[in-house]
Amino acid sequence: MKLLIEKLFSQFVIATFVAVAAAVPPSYKPEYKAPSSPALSYPAPKYTTSSYPAAAHPAPAYPAPAYPTPSYNKDNKYAGITITSQSDERNLDGSSKWSYGQSDYTTREESQVQKKMQGVAYDSYGKATYEDVMGNTNKGSSYWVSPEGETFTLTWTADDAGFQPKGDHLPVAPVHIPFSGKGYKIY
Repeated sequence: MKLLIEKLFSQFVIATFVAVAAAVPPSYKPEYKAPSSPALSYPAPKYTTSSYPAAAHPAPAYPAPAYPTPSYNKDNKYAGITITSQSDERNLDGSSKWSYGQSDYTTREESQVQKKMQGVAYDSYGKATYEDVMGNTNKGSSYWVSPEGETFTLTWTADDAGFQPKGDHLPVAPVHIPFSGKGYKIY
């Protein structure tokens, strides 16, 4: 019995000591002192002056543009141009349609539809497989008037065949003449 009391008493003393040690914050905090070293000083670099002659030909002076520079306003960068119409429609099936028109006759409209396309999918080993995937097809058009008064119309389609712009101002690709092996084919 005496042995049991001594054992319990020693456990009580240890538990009390641990509780007191945990409750009291440590009072010893070593103060950090950065190592001191003298500041380094370097001599200032000495640059030589250029021995190149002055430019023989001054830069060309370009005439001012034919259209006035737009004035800046804190609320509207181009104060004279305002939005005259605007629409934005978003649908649950992923399709959308938006458009706007401005007072300078600039217009833009675009529509988007999701459709199944043949696409490439990769498995975890990097093997490519062709399968149906959902993708976006876009159609749109823009119309604007240049500062010189020239009108431009651009229409485009973007789908699984790529981006296909159309407009009278776009360059035309040369006609491909097939090679027959003996000479060029004449039409």
